[in-house]
Amino acid sequence: MDVVLFFEVHQPRRLRPDLYRVFPRKPLEGEIFYEELDRHVFERVSERVYRKSTKILLDAAREVPGLRVTFSVSGLALEQMRRWAPDVLDLFREMAAREVAEFAAQTYYHSLAWFVDREEFREQVEMQVKAVEELIGYKPHAAENTEFIYNNDVACFLHSMGFSTVVTEGVDWVLGWRSPNYVYKAWGCDARVLVRNYRLSDDVGFRFGARWWDQWPLTADKYAAWLEATPGDVVLIAVDYETFGEHHWPESGIHEFLRWLPREIAKRPRLQFATVSDVARSHAPRDVYDVPPWATISWADERDLSAWLGNELQRNAFSLLSWVYPYAKALGGEVLKLWRMLSTSDHLYYQATKLGPAGEVHSYFSPYGSAYKAHDIYMAALATLFVYIREAWNREAAERLVFNDERCFYAEGVRLCSLRDLRNVDRGYKSRHREDLLRWLTDVFMLSPEEAGSLV
Repeated sequence: MDVVLFFEVHQPRRLRPDLYRVFPRKPLEGEIFYEELDRHVFERVSERVYRKSTKILLDAAREVPGLRVTFSVSGLALEQMRRWAPDVLDLFREMAAREVAEFAAQTYYHSLAWFVDREEFREQVEMQVKAVEELIGYKPHAAENTEFIYNNDVACFLHSMGFSTVVTEGVDWVLGWRSPNYVYKAWGCDARVLVRNYRLSDDVGFRFGARWWDQWPLTADKYAAWLEATPGDVVLIAVDYETFGEHHWPESGIHEFLRWLPREIAKRPRLQFATVSDVARSHAPRDVYDVPPWATISWADERDLSAWLGNELQRNAFSLLSWVYPYAKALGGEVLKLWRMLSTSDHLYYQATKLGPAGEVHSYFSPYGSAYKAHDIYMAALATLFVYIREAWNREAAERLVFNDERCFYAEGVRLCSLRDLRNVDRGYKSRHREDLLRWLTDVFMLSPEEAGSLV
């Protein structure tokens, strides 16, 4: 059996809790994002996790022939490493150079871009691939969507981008009677799909330090024995890398567990290490993993999208984020960068109002203490984005603006979604709908009355 150890690495940019006080003045970037907190958290996690755990893996690789792991590092995490912990990038480069680690692709901003615009999703993935190549020296061949968000369209879109393998969650209702411990094929294309064994993964990610758990304490030899007894071709153990020193503090014994796990796995003849791409090359798919778009899955909470879009606060915030995207895209530059920073999934994750274990996890990650406060702060951030857009708006941006929603003009069976479309209709059409077109151009394209009049 191939053992795939998959580590998710991401650190968000957090919004300032007093952000609403600067609106409607155009704020500086330092007034939007809580850089002091970001740096404090990042430096703590770097010391506890990124340096120590990576050095543990490198030391293990010197003693355990064939040790292979997979990382997926968001562009935001790479940015912060470059600024505040460049030595961590050196460690990752060493892992790549020694072929200890594979690095997978994901969205640069760890975002929900897939649900806003497919080309935006493509650009964010390509940005992350470029960053991994430049900073780590590795070109990704496998990919995931943010937080393992997956459906058939996601898999085939990533496959069309050149990724042979897509990683996602092993969801019970999708698998049915089948095991997660095999390679699958995506429905509709030839992408290989590797799915997480969430029970064995959560034993490490969530239950490791739980004293109420009947298997506590979890030791490396016990866990390796569980892996050896697991049937199948491959077992994907995917956790946040921050598990090793941040979510479970060093005092819990998590570093000792990580130190000894490769050695315990290596003792067992049935087990061998592999990366995501290794597995996809060495095992033929056993069946099709069919997840229609209306039943999209993830690895969070109930294995659906409710971690980010489960209540009205989240859906309203996301709807506004999506609505403003065409304007940010038309302007590009710093305005588009700010929109992308606000597309990070964490901002919506903090707005969840769940109870029970899922609610406890959301509260653990949130810097705001309340989903309602997180929502207010995020809406203030979107308001600052509107200020940036309004101040930077110009005729050139309006020319680049293209819609694909209710903002298109529709009359007499003709649908206009851009200024180019308007120029392609005859004068009679413009004359018959002059007043409505003028209102459309000034309200939607934000043109002056003079500019609007010149078009109709």
